[in-house]
Amino acid sequence: MNTLDVDFRMDIRGTGFRRTIQQYLINCCAQLVEIAMILTHESGKFMCRLWGGTSQELPPNGHDKDDDGDKGHYHCHRTTNEKKLIRNSGGEGDFQRLPRLVSVACGFAKDQAYTMGVADGVGGWRSFGVDPGEFSMFLMRSCERLSLGKDMVPQRPDLLLARAYCELLGQKCPVVGSCTACILILNRANSTLYTANLGDSGFLVVRSGAVACRSLEQQHHFNTPYQLSASPPRHHVTAVSDGPESADTMQFTVEPGDVILLATDGVYDNVPESILIEVLSEMSGVSDAVRLQMAANAVALMARILSFNPAHDSPFSQNARKLNIAASGGKPDDITVLLATVV
Repeated sequence: MNTLDVDFRMDIRGTGFRRTIQQYLINCCAQLVEIAMILTHESGKFMCRLWGGTSQELPPNGHDKDDDGDKGHYHCHRTTNEKKLIRNSGGEGDFQRLPRLVSVACGFAKDQAYTMGVADGVGGWRSFGVDPGEFSMFLMRSCERLSLGKDMVPQRPDLLLARAYCELLGQKCPVVGSCTACILILNRANSTLYTANLGDSGFLVVRSGAVACRSLEQQHHFNTPYQLSASPPRHHVTAVSDGPESADTMQFTVEPGDVILLATDGVYDNVPESILIEVLSEMSGVSDAVRLQMAANAVALMARILSFNPAHDSPFSQNARKLNIAASGGKPDDITVLLATVV
């Protein structure tokens, strides 16, 4: 770990000194968190795989067994606007009989969630003095609040996204920026996962060691994904802007043992799908939120390490070369991981 090297020649009567101390403490805490992630069981197993270690297998962190079931035929279905909608019963009396999700996010565990969402702010707004995170955070907070309302329709995550976007556009103090977004809703009444994806964030469902369903990446052209946006009023700023109606929607019947990954493109652009499948398959049937948290940490750490590796032949570089664009190594980017299992 790096030692703290503070420049004491600064004027301690001002705020500069305090800010320097604060920044060093933040950096130190970030390194401690990274070390803690490395030392978790699942992250440790990943590090052995990634670096080709031959050390003895780490002791198991649980006693869950994965049942080997017969592989069937699984299909994703695009959804259409249906006039007849079935509302989620939401009753607690059927809690043990109907499927439920046990989910976590890297750094913030959230047990038994049935609506999940991720948004990725477009970093190009920094050049205009705009924090790219404000837009995406406002959008997801609105989605979270609206998802708890009695009028939320579980079959229409695209409507949830549209309502949150309208709220954002209607703010008296403009929320400026752009983001991609992906929302998943589990309707326990019919064991169906309804999804809406706009851009290059997305989801991946793994069942019996294979991809059972995944979102489709939406790009205008290479590295320019579909995105919701809001430009500053009375300013001539040209920004890529797509409406929530452009989101790709799917519905998929889930089964106990399914593992669902919801992540930003910082994961998919750096981690090969085969490795993701391997890590997620180990979580099949796991209902322990601590073990899931460890796996989420492992995926996030995996993406971060590979993103800064100039020798890594990343999925992003491979896709660039297919378009005759010179690219090599990983792609440093924002990384967010949400992980859930159906139990």
